[in-house]
This record gives sequence, C-alpha cells and structure tokens, in this order.
Amino acid sequence: MKKLYFLYIGILVCLLTSCEHKDLCYDHPLTADLRVVFDWKYAPGAWPASMRLYLFPETEGKPLSYEFGNHTGGKITVPAGRYRALCMNSDTEFILFRNTGRYENFEAYLADGSFPRAVPRSGNAAQQSVRSTPDRLWSDHTESLEVFVGRKGQTLILYPKIAVRHYTVEIRNAENLEALVSGEIFGSLTGMSGGFMLGTDRPTEEESILPFGMKSDGKSTVTADFYTFGYPQTAETTQNLVVYAVLGDGKKYSFTYDVTSKIHEARDPMN
Repeated sequence: MKKLYFLYIGILVCLLTSCEHKDLCYDHPLTADLRVVFDWKYAPGAWPASMRLYLFPETEGKPLSYEFGNHTGGKITVPAGRYRALCMNSDTEFILFRNTGRYENFEAYLADGSFPRAVPRSGNAAQQSVRSTPDRLWSDHTESLEVFVGRKGQTLILYPKIAVRHYTVEIRNAENLEALVSGEIFGSLTGMSGGFMLGTDRPTEEESILPFGMKSDGKSTVTADFYTFGYPQTAETTQNLVVYAVLGDGKKYSFTYDVTSKIHEARDPMN
C-alpha cells in the first residue's frame, strides 16, 4: 500500500509539474509565417537594393520592423494579430526617417544640405532650412492586415509607388555662358517641403531650400534634373528658382525666377 501511495503521489506531482510548464508556454505570443511580396507594377523600372517593412499593431504596441536585402520580399514570422503595414526602400542616402513609432506620424525627411559656395539669401528664404534634394523613394501602405495562427499560405502584397517628384529645369537663350568655362553654375528652389508623411502620402509643412547642380552647354542653354517631396499644401509660399553663376575670376551673379505657377499648375505634379 505504501508503494502504491508513493507511486500515486509521484504521478500527481508529475502531472502538476506538466500543467505548470504548459501554462508558462502560454506566456509567449503565438506566431505565424507571413510571405511578403513587393509588387512593382506601379514602378516597373525600380530596382532598390533593399526594402523595409513596418507592422503597426492595432493594439498600439511597438511596431515591428523587418529588413529585406532585395526588392522582391521574403518570408517572415509575425505574432498573430491585426496590423497596419508600411514599406519603403531602405537604400536612400539623403532621405532619413523619424517618428517611426506611429503610423500616422511616420516621416521621411531630407538630410541637411549646403550650397557649393556662400551665397546671399533674401526675403522669406532666409528663414528656410537648407536641405539636400532626395534620392528616389518608393513606398506603399495598407490599413488592414490580419495574421492568423495555423493558417497556411498567408501573404501580404504591397505595391510600392514613387513618392518623390521629378523636376527638370531648362533655361534657353542664356547669354555669355562661355564665361563659365572655368567657373560654375548651380541653382536652388525655395519654398519646398522638407519631408513627406508616408502613412498619409502628403508633403510636410516645413519650408526648405533645395540647392542642386546645373549644367551649361557653353552656348545658350542651362539645364538641371533633380527630385523633391513637393511643396507645403497649406502654406501660401512662393517657389523661386534662383540661379547662381560664379565666374572664373570669382565674381558672383544670381538670377531669380518665380516658378510657383509652373509647379502648382503642372499637368502631372509628379513630373
């Protein structure tokens, strides 16, 4: 009887221990595999070196971040739950990111910029920050993603689109360009946005100056080609194109053009 009693006690202890271990297992979040696909149908020529995905839990917890060393996607493991998702290419040089903890506040912003030479700034532009022109940025987001435990074949498809605007400048019938052979010419655009809200697809209200390089054909034409985040939508700010010419003897000249209407009334705001 004693042997049977101790055997009973031993079995009971083992069962209690097993139950306790099982309860501890429930403290860990339940996860599932999720296949992430970046579909480039809206930007077929894009080929970024890397992509980043943020998942924002519906419960307002900390966002989850995943890095992909390609532009196509891959498989990740995600805690079960409901999310909002946001992606962008992560191989940018002049675009940085801040306020990444909240979907609505997630901002891509421009790194500090500088002019090739010291040049005067006047009017409202004197108060504006100087930022670098952005490199290319592609992004997409979705408001609804649910990940289930035990469900096979779960897939998240995102369709990155270009987030920056492509601007070109051409000045024709310019005179005395031969004097720039040993000098330089560059430009700036004032009243432009210093950032872009990726969760809401809108330029920020920060007013910035974007310096950029220009090319002269040495005869009569000056051109430039660069990207921007666009202009602040609510501010009544003038966009001025300022061209700076520095001659070989060090003399500096500047020419200002009001290009507000050309930018605001463009048939394609992205170009």
